[in-house]
Amino acid sequence: MSLVTQKRDFLSISDFSTDELTRLLNRAHRLKVGKEDSQLIGKSLAMIFRKSSTRTRISFEVGMTQLGGHALFLSDHDSQIGRGEPIHDTAKVLSRYVDGIMIRTFGHEEVEELSRHASIPVINGLTDLLHPCQVVADLQTVAEEFGPDYSERTVAWIGDGNNMANSWLNAAYRLGFSVRLACPEGYDPDPLIFERAKQMADVLLTRDPCEAVQGADVVTTDVWASMGQEEEARERMAAFTGFSVDDTLMQQAFPSAIFLHCLPAHRGEEVSSSVIDGPQSRIFNEAENRIHTQKAILLELLG
Repeated sequence: MSLVTQKRDFLSISDFSTDELTRLLNRAHRLKVGKEDSQLIGKSLAMIFRKSSTRTRISFEVGMTQLGGHALFLSDHDSQIGRGEPIHDTAKVLSRYVDGIMIRTFGHEEVEELSRHASIPVINGLTDLLHPCQVVADLQTVAEEFGPDYSERTVAWIGDGNNMANSWLNAAYRLGFSVRLACPEGYDPDPLIFERAKQMADVLLTRDPCEAVQGADVVTTDVWASMGQEEEARERMAAFTGFSVDDTLMQQAFPSAIFLHCLPAHRGEEVSSSVIDGPQSRIFNEAENRIHTQKAILLELLG
């Protein structure tokens, strides 16, 4: 009798239950401190990059190597997907070659279609809607600072209601912490994700960064114009005036508050150099944690 195991994907933080997400974060911690040495010997991961990357590529590629596996980098210039091969054909072919797929792309529907047609696990490395792998690393950074009980924490998001904001909302939906988002008019997070998060967490959307940051444990932001939005940069610069995280704004948070940024940062725009290089910044701990959480995700799905 053959045993058929249903494949698992990681397209969104909400794909994992609260217990599964907690287990994932605990596993990332064990991997970081050397208390787990699980391996993926002989396993291969196809990495599709339709958007360029530093941290996502390095953390997945090095992570697979450290686990004893192999990662293959596929850009639009290196594969037929960049020349118009249908996503479903790519999914079916890669399923015959490798053990998992990580994709970093623009439209979230591409990741969903890849998942539908692949018989192997699919990981969302980033879409315009969600950035779950980054926020899992952010959650690990928060736990290292304040302990593993997220329920008493308050996260302040300042700026665009983008894929990072949506993923913070999904994390709050699963872990129950408070999220206060300060976004300019017209740059709100996804309404369905926002409304769902409100069912399980204290969630606030405001136009006032000071209101969002008041008494926060974590203050976080992102660039005002992400990849693919370069033509909107001038318009966005005007819309986001007053939404920069500087020393004055950080003083509204708790004295013990930390600052996070997924990087790369535009110093002097969404955050001042004094904050990003200051004593409350944990951006490089956060960046390092990408490799530990990536390895935990890989082990959960491919192990």
